[in-house]
Amino acid sequence: MKTYLLKRLLSVVPVLFIVSTIVFLILYFTPGDPAIVLLGNEATQEEVDNLRDQLGLNRPVYEQYASWIFNALKGDLGESYYMNETVVEAIASHLGPTISLGLLSMLVAITLAIPLGIIAARRKGTAMDQSVMAFSLLGMSVPNFLLSLFLILIFSVMLRWLPVAGYQPLSAGLWEHLKFLILPAIALGTAQAALIARMTRSSMLEVLNAGYIKTARAKGVKEHWVIYKHALRNAFLPILTVAGQSFLSLMGGTAIVETIFAIPGIGQLIVNGVMRRDYAIVQGTVLYVTFAFVFVNLAVDMLYGVVNPQVRLDQKK
Repeated sequence: MKTYLLKRLLSVVPVLFIVSTIVFLILYFTPGDPAIVLLGNEATQEEVDNLRDQLGLNRPVYEQYASWIFNALKGDLGESYYMNETVVEAIASHLGPTISLGLLSMLVAITLAIPLGIIAARRKGTAMDQSVMAFSLLGMSVPNFLLSLFLILIFSVMLRWLPVAGYQPLSAGLWEHLKFLILPAIALGTAQAALIARMTRSSMLEVLNAGYIKTARAKGVKEHWVIYKHALRNAFLPILTVAGQSFLSLMGGTAIVETIFAIPGIGQLIVNGVMRRDYAIVQGTVLYVTFAFVFVNLAVDMLYGVVNPQVRLDQKK
């Protein structure tokens, strides 16, 4: 197990290096000058040149990249041109809302998806099965931003049950924190629930036709135990994989929904960084998202061993 973990951790290094190089070069060759963005169009050329020199933008690209990599290895991702704080501080201040939104969205997705997938598998070919598949198709087809606007219209404008937009930290109280996240969590979780429900149905159908399930039923084991103890556990590995990928999508792709609901998360931080040509913010946040992807994939691999002991034995080899 230790050897497996070491190999996976070492594999992170080239991934982070390649991603950081690509992002740095894309930003470097993107039209727009951070100095002009900061000073405005009314600034003189001398002022722009002085700021570019102060920010190190006049140095050759390889020097800028080498300096950024060297500092990143020491934990220094630079300082935001616009926010007047370090990138690490900016990420830390925006990380909480994204984590809260991602966890609540996954709770919505799993709560909806797994029961619906099991019901669809048990009632294959019935109206219930067709309804679940229709929900899955609709959930994957409707864009997040469109569903967000519908939810705002119904629950915020017409019914006035929940706020239109905004955010309150957990320190303000649990309900104050959650009421701003319920609508965006539903908007994000519905699409992921559709995908997980389809995978749950497909995986359960394969397991329910297995011989040991028929044997368990023949022995008189209660249907509840057959489904949840025998069938679901053996069908859970593909579901876990899809759930892990869904969580990664939520952590890295919530920019549109965060913008609609004015949630100050990582997605909004990246969008604002791109709009302002704040290179340090974009590079640092993309590096964080990449690391989060690798870490969650590693965590999912470790959970395989918890769900299926045979996988744990394979990892030790």
